[in-house]
Amino acid sequence: MSRLHDLLIEHCPDGVPHVPLSEVCDDFIVPMRDRPQVFDGDIPWCRIEDIRGTDLSVSASRLAVSEEVVRAMNLKVMPAGTVIAACSGASIGRYAIVSRPLVTNQTFIGLVCGPKILNRFLLHLLHTMTDRLTASSNAATLAYVSRKKFESLVVPLPPLEVQRELVEVLDKLESLHAGLKLSLQAEHDRRAQQYAFYRDEMLSLPEEAGVRWVPMGDLGSIFGGLTGKSKADFSDGNARFVSYVNVFNNLAVDTRREDFVRVGPGERQRSLQRGDVVFTGSSESAADVAMSSVVTTEPDGPLYLNSFCIGFRPHQPGELDPEFSKHLFRSGPMRSELVRTASGVTRFNVSKARLAKVQVPIPSLADQLRIASLLNKFDSLVTDLSINLPAEIEARRRQYEYYRDKLLTFEEAA
Repeated sequence: MSRLHDLLIEHCPDGVPHVPLSEVCDDFIVPMRDRPQVFDGDIPWCRIEDIRGTDLSVSASRLAVSEEVVRAMNLKVMPAGTVIAACSGASIGRYAIVSRPLVTNQTFIGLVCGPKILNRFLLHLLHTMTDRLTASSNAATLAYVSRKKFESLVVPLPPLEVQRELVEVLDKLESLHAGLKLSLQAEHDRRAQQYAFYRDEMLSLPEEAGVRWVPMGDLGSIFGGLTGKSKADFSDGNARFVSYVNVFNNLAVDTRREDFVRVGPGERQRSLQRGDVVFTGSSESAADVAMSSVVTTEPDGPLYLNSFCIGFRPHQPGELDPEFSKHLFRSGPMRSELVRTASGVTRFNVSKARLAKVQVPIPSLADQLRIASLLNKFDSLVTDLSINLPAEIEARRRQYEYYRDKLLTFEEAA
């Protein structure tokens, strides 16, 4: 930082000039609107999903065109070193540097830097100017930043030596931010793996240890969700119901979610109670089918189950503790059995008959409570980190952007 300070004093004692991009970019490449029909060549076709942060992963792109197609369609090739900027819709604000010649659709514009500005310096600058670009976009139908808007965008232009030092500093800050983000995510993943390991170890309950294994059909009753409901019943409801997402995302059913359905006084619908285990009844993926959630607290009013899920209620409520069963049915051994209850090709559906045959371990109530207590502590560690992780990553991002914006703010020369 001291070297940067010295360079600014030496080269920019009275500020730096602010100039429109049209004075520092040699070209502004606006791609053709036509999309190739044949992708069979060596020139990558860049899509918005190929940009990850400021990295461009076109080498992994499955789409590429041939030189013949480029010539036939008069496609505009972005040369290596071009700064591409997304200029359409919600993608405005995504930028990258082209590492090899490529073609794109009209989602992007290519900024070819001249000798007065470094492409990586311009890349960092653009990230500080997204709000200005968005505000200048034509949002009559879909937000779009035109070539003229980019040409007239005014940017600070310090000497090249200052630009190089700034790029070095900003690249280090960016790398540090990315490393912190990866470190936080890795810590979360380690805790989740640790919880899953101990959960599966503690819930491997052999019969030799005196644990009873009972088919679900003998242990309790299996039932379906709401019946006879139309779309209109869910637009103005008077009673809570447990949605598919509620079941899929939660070990314990969130009984306070604002999901409502209209249920008349004369309807015969089964409501849920503490101890019920509910399963997702279908999924597009075999690995995700029959995900479980458990009603661990007594609902304070009628609580119904959606028609895309299946419920299970033990005959003897005290035989299977809800805090224990919420971990049990999500454990690795149980999941491997539950997924076998489904069949399908494009969509997998659970068979209630097969579900009734799944064997469930029933340790003593004291063991259930002990196991549940330990696993709840592990789960809390993972859950707390999951809740705090987005906020921590956001705080780190804001910190990085604060210093980036400070470094890229220059007093304008008279």
